[in-house]
Amino acid sequence: MSLSDPISNFLTNVRNAIKVRKETVDVPASKLVGKILEIFKADGYIEDFRLMKDNVQGTYKIYLKYQGKASAITGLKRISKPGLRVYVQRDEIPKVLNGLGTAVISTSKGVVTNREAKKLSAGGEVLCYIW
Repeated sequence: MSLSDPISNFLTNVRNAIKVRKETVDVPASKLVGKILEIFKADGYIEDFRLMKDNVQGTYKIYLKYQGKASAITGLKRISKPGLRVYVQRDEIPKVLNGLGTAVISTSKGVVTNREAKKLSAGGEVLCYIW
């Protein structure tokens, strides 16, 4: 079965795993999901992730991060959807929770955080928010 929005599927799988306090979650692999996971790991929202190869496309095993009983991820929100794409110019880059969260933006210079996009002076498509 093909998915019309693999990023939403990925975010929903992570959100559901956090609600039931799972240690790991498996999501279908893609290059874009891999870049988003690198950002999540660099910002400290997840412990680690690994690519599990199989004969089709593979899956990412995501090791979720908890601080005591609370998850490191408080919220995830998909912004740009297949039915309504959301683009920002370089001077309109959003802040998430006054800088406490992270916006993931797909720019011409790659998939970056809102802070990196501001440094690169590049706008693009806002994929999701995490806080």
